[in-house]
Amino acid sequence: MRRKYNEIPKLHIRSGDEVVVISGKDKGTKGRVLRVFPKKRKAIVEGVNMIKKHLRSQAQGAPGQISEREAPLPVDKLMPLDPVSGKPTRIGRKPTEDGWVRYAKRSGKILETRTR
Repeated sequence: MRRKYNEIPKLHIRSGDEVVVISGKDKGTKGRVLRVFPKKRKAIVEGVNMIKKHLRSQAQGAPGQISEREAPLPVDKLMPLDPVSGKPTRIGRKPTEDGWVRYAKRSGKILETRTR
């Protein structure tokens, strides 16, 4: 069956997962996924891909600010961490009595998804 273009794609990471960056300027950095944007195939990871945002002053005569925050990162650059070994792993899906679950292919352990 062909995928329809307006469907939301299924990603290998979810909000709350522990991931490692596998390419780019933050390669090797570990963090927790704060938010996922499936249609854009991007995710925000805590402490990764930090950018500086210049803010205008809010009141007359008050100084402006420079704030640092995380920018979205393509999910192709992220790999989930294995809960047993703590190393990057690929993700598989298998059916159980409760429905479909994600598991780490490195250890076979089911991944628990923690949401905010």
